[in-house]
Amino acid sequence: MRPWTIAAMTVAAIVGLGYVHPFGNPRVEPAKGLDTLLLGANMPANARAVLIAKCADCHSNETRWPVYARVAPGSWLIERDIVKAREERDLSRWDQIPVEKQDVLKAKIVQEAKSGDMPPVQYLALHWTAKLSSGDIQALAMLGQRAGGSETALTGLGDPIRGKAVFEKRCTGCHAMDVNREGPRLAGVFGRKAGSVAGFTYSAGLKKSGITWEDATLEKWLSDPDLMVPENDMSINVPKAAERRDLIAFLKQKH
Repeated sequence: MRPWTIAAMTVAAIVGLGYVHPFGNPRVEPAKGLDTLLLGANMPANARAVLIAKCADCHSNETRWPVYARVAPGSWLIERDIVKAREERDLSRWDQIPVEKQDVLKAKIVQEAKSGDMPPVQYLALHWTAKLSSGDIQALAMLGQRAGGSETALTGLGDPIRGKAVFEKRCTGCHAMDVNREGPRLAGVFGRKAGSVAGFTYSAGLKKSGITWEDATLEKWLSDPDLMVPENDMSINVPKAAERRDLIAFLKQKH
């Protein structure tokens, strides 16, 4: 067989394999335009702009496919990452996500932005303009804040049963009770010194804060973590005073 024939067959095979989708085919979802993303979303305009500019390629149907995304087997890896990214959070379907789950996803977005986990390194290697600036991170941090700020602290005992529901609604995007996730484990947090869980990497500010987690410090932290410890990695606040009180009561029980 002549060399040019072998070369032609090789090219044909590579092109053909680019139309095989072993991890799913994210190309079947129709694009509607970047300007259609998050139109009715309850979030600050500058945070929406960052999500569209820096995250939409993988986390929506508005992927801008480069030429090399048809060259196998690299195309398979690209498609795998996009399928996985859309499963985790799809900006094209944001309005179909229940509000409580939106809050959890916002918390994860903020945490990943602050920690530098997003965009992933392999994506930045080819899309260096997607790197989040300090301004981008500050804009995304506002996803964790509610309009009007936090309510004034309440006195009296909280309800740990209601607190468990608050934990499941607002905290489980990043935290678990018994294992470290994006945030440290919360079992035993009441009475614990901030930044002291073994094996977890804290922000420098929190680790040096000298805070011990008690009623007053947890109340302040949950109300506005950025005000209490600037440049921390906390991804969301709890703006309702009653929810903070109940959540603290729940965390006390897990001491």
